[in-house]
Amino acid sequence: MRTIPIQLPETVFSALRKNPEEFIQEMRIAAAVKWYELGDISQAKAAEIAGLTRAEFINALSRYQVDFMQYTAQELAQELANAD
Repeated sequence: MRTIPIQLPETVFSALRKNPEEFIQEMRIAAAVKWYELGDISQAKAAEIAGLTRAEFINALSRYQVDFMQYTAQELAQELANAD
């Protein structure tokens, strides 16, 4: 895993009432959720970015009030057609 330093003002951690490690983890989850919601990344990749299992990521989606299914009508029809 690659480590990338990020600089944040000391005052930001109190915004979420989290210590720096918890704050960074929440940033990873929030970014992954948003990118997934926008359709930029898959659910599996989002879970990887967030540092979560797929099940944990689905729970995070619920916490952020984002639907876990991000299919278009055409993609859903294709998935259903391939279900056999």
